[in-house]
Amino acid sequence: MSKRDYYDVLGVSKSASADEIKKAYRKLAIKYHPDKNPDDKAAEEKFKEAAEAYEVLSNPEKRQRYDQFGHAGAQGGFGGGYGGGGMNMEDIFSQFGDIFGGGSPFDSFFGGGGGRSGGRRTQRGSNLRIKVKLTLEEIAHGVEKKIKVNKQVVCDTCHGSGAKDKNSVQTCKTCGGTGSVRRVTNTILGQMQTTSTCPTCNGEGTTITSKCTSCHGDGIVRGEETISINIPAGVSEGMQLSMSGKGNAAPRGGIPGDLIILIEEIPHETLKREGSNVIYDLHVSFVDATLGTSIEIPTIDGKARIKLEPGTQGGKILRLKGKGIPEVNSYHKGDQLVQVNVWTPKTINNEERELLEKLRNSQNFKPNPGKNEKSFFERMKEYFE
Repeated sequence: MSKRDYYDVLGVSKSASADEIKKAYRKLAIKYHPDKNPDDKAAEEKFKEAAEAYEVLSNPEKRQRYDQFGHAGAQGGFGGGYGGGGMNMEDIFSQFGDIFGGGSPFDSFFGGGGGRSGGRRTQRGSNLRIKVKLTLEEIAHGVEKKIKVNKQVVCDTCHGSGAKDKNSVQTCKTCGGTGSVRRVTNTILGQMQTTSTCPTCNGEGTTITSKCTSCHGDGIVRGEETISINIPAGVSEGMQLSMSGKGNAAPRGGIPGDLIILIEEIPHETLKREGSNVIYDLHVSFVDATLGTSIEIPTIDGKARIKLEPGTQGGKILRLKGKGIPEVNSYHKGDQLVQVNVWTPKTINNEERELLEKLRNSQNFKPNPGKNEKSFFERMKEYFE
């Protein structure tokens, strides 16, 4: 089942501001919140759908990729498994600190979220950025890269809990495990209830009596992970891909950050990329240009033989259809353009000079460009238009 357009999900236009997107999500989050719609699977799906749309459109980089490449670009999708299988409830509720200024809007509406831990804070790991260099051939066909990344990983000793053993983790006595504390103040308007993060456990809901000796209570240590990155065909210099959850691990079982992959192109020895097209400069002697010949040239897929017609002029552009770069998330593929350059030798021997002198006065060897002959730049402009 295909996903709905994220702008349609939130009910906003593609030109909507960040505030408009935030307000639209807030409205839907309250409407479809599980606490307001218990045991309603349809409402839960709409709640998740709205959260996923907001997670992309509220992030300028992800929104730009979504606007350019659609769902495949959102969260680094690109057909390679970036972004995983969508957001889980823990991801969604971690957004509420930015949207509602606390754990959940239902903490104040329903006195604690109907038994949900609500105010319990979930920490998030930081994002990582790496550069991946690709050859023109790898860009044209797509490639899987295995990269060793040095980052924060979950502690193997305590499995991320930060505690020496399970008996060292206790429910916070201050907040009773909710991660938040409520205060009631008497005012002229009556009693006012406020909710804030528990100062004892910092919103985690638990405290550690004895810390893990390996990670010293953080639940994370420095380590190395080999990550397989599926890079789609057609990426370009400066493009960024994102792998959800492959960044730094978060302290004590929190949500890991993302891995941001910056694409760098390795210049090709003979081919030059122009968008989805590939340019090759072909140098031929004026003899081959005059008589015509068959020449082997390099392409992204190997060697190809092209035919040069007799009387070929310098500046002529030959096109090899479909021999260029595919566009990301599209069936369109560029061409290879072969620019013919007539090469003139700098030194010749006496015999060669004699032959050329005989040809100098021949009418066929006198330049006679047609009045309507177009320049190289004019032909290039017509091709791209």
